[in-house]
Amino acid sequence: MTAIRLLLVDDDPLVRAGLSLMLGGAEDIEIVGEAGDGAEVEALVDRTLPDVVLMDIRMPAVDGLTATQRLRARPDAPQVVVLTTFHADEQVLRALRAGAAGFVLKDTPPAQILDAVRRVAGGDPVLSPTVTRQLMAHAAGAAADTRRSRARERLAALAEREREVAVAVGRGLSNAEIAAELFMSVATVKAHVSRALAKLGLNNRVQIALLAYDAGLLEGDGH
Repeated sequence: MTAIRLLLVDDDPLVRAGLSLMLGGAEDIEIVGEAGDGAEVEALVDRTLPDVVLMDIRMPAVDGLTATQRLRARPDAPQVVVLTTFHADEQVLRALRAGAAGFVLKDTPPAQILDAVRRVAGGDPVLSPTVTRQLMAHAAGAAADTRRSRARERLAALAEREREVAVAVGRGLSNAEIAAELFMSVATVKAHVSRALAKLGLNNRVQIALLAYDAGLLEGDGH
């Protein structure tokens, strides 16, 4: 079994030490480096080649949001999980839009942080539809109408089946669940997701989900 290469980024040495102690003991996790600020991240990623970066969102020189944007714009970028002290936070939402695959609260139990790192390394987002709804509700406001029309324009570039898959992704369904619901193979679902990402200029499923929320395609779900 190949260990998941993990990079820890937090400006508090005690938090880093705690995370290192909690996560480094797992057999399938290898902590390849630590950074105290977002400014150090890119050089450290080049040196250590992590699979996942656990990124604090608030740091003094370069914050986690900026560091996430820079990382996710690179080819072969590692996955990013944002560390935060707040649930529904504008900074968290911006980090997710920038390409973070999810977020965990700093007081999350160690087992759940481990689970988040493993899931993201395996290509799954760590956002439940409920949490996504909370975030979107938090962000709703004056700009919501503009965001909705822009999101709908972008989604118009998708073929009908790609759009159906995008909405299902937004509802938090796995590839297997989407395949069962839309009567297609898992391989076909993956192909639709890949094409949707390419057409929309996005780099993960979380961003598809946020776009579907922005477009208002998930409202009334479950009623």
